[in-house]
Amino acid sequence: MTAKIPAVKLSNGFDMPILGLGTWKSSPGVVGQAVRDAIDVGYRHFDCAHCYANEDEVGEGLNAKIKEGAVKREDLFITSKLWNTNHPPEMVIPACKTTLKNLGLEYLDLYLIHWPLGYKDGLERFPTDENGKMIFSDADFVDTWPEMEKLVEMGLVRSIGLSNFNSQQIDRILKIAKIKPVVNQVECHPYLNQKKLMEFCKSKGISITAYSPLGSPDRPWAKPGEPGLLDDKKLKEMASKLGKSVAQLVIRYQVERGNVVIPKSVHKERMAENFNVFDFELGEQGMQYIDSFDCNGRVCAELGAIDHPHYPFHIEF
Repeated sequence: MTAKIPAVKLSNGFDMPILGLGTWKSSPGVVGQAVRDAIDVGYRHFDCAHCYANEDEVGEGLNAKIKEGAVKREDLFITSKLWNTNHPPEMVIPACKTTLKNLGLEYLDLYLIHWPLGYKDGLERFPTDENGKMIFSDADFVDTWPEMEKLVEMGLVRSIGLSNFNSQQIDRILKIAKIKPVVNQVECHPYLNQKKLMEFCKSKGISITAYSPLGSPDRPWAKPGEPGLLDDKKLKEMASKLGKSVAQLVIRYQVERGNVVIPKSVHKERMAENFNVFDFELGEQGMQYIDSFDCNGRVCAELGAIDHPHYPFHIEF
């Protein structure tokens, strides 16, 4: 029997396991087995997205384990995200239904607007013109949100939220929301600790999910010689004193902040290591020390959309 994962209580009363498995960059052909292995390790929370182009395989892994009787659907917490090409109101419900079909599920536990940015709708996930420049749409996320609310009313989704939204954009949503967002999923790790955005979200009853908590070392655009979080000498020193890995240290950092955290891996031993973070504490001193590593070190900046009128990272938080 696996240890029970602590949960974060969302503002609408649902429980969200504080630790989940991220599936961004998990290759087709590998991710289905990774999901099966993760369930065996003890994971019950899986973070997916249409844009990752692997939801059908994630779904196969989930459903294989449900059929086996290893887990029940109600034991699982499944998140997915509305992609930037599906922001026009009439596209939101069909996009969610496609995700459900791909995952082989009847409902999602959480559905997020992946970015506040609208891209030209069509089959391409990253539509570009002949000069390689991203083609934007003029869809506004405040028009997208009421359709997200309909998904809850239809029973297709239990909770709705945001991803990569800044404080001003969250305020715009809150002004028009009948159903409030319960989560803002953002890049968050010691080099980008998001303290101000966390405090802002907390004041609005919005929980934070930390993506790329390990600094996304396998991001395709990493340049040779860029400083890597997992190679940080000071973090290595701190981890070794605790008899833990740097990955365990930075995952535990988010847990102690009360943030949901979704490290990605496809290796069973690594997944088990990342899961094993509930038997030690960093304490106040350790937490303050890790807070001090912040250097605004964002690695997922979506630079192709830097000219978009809704680009979220032009302001401090």
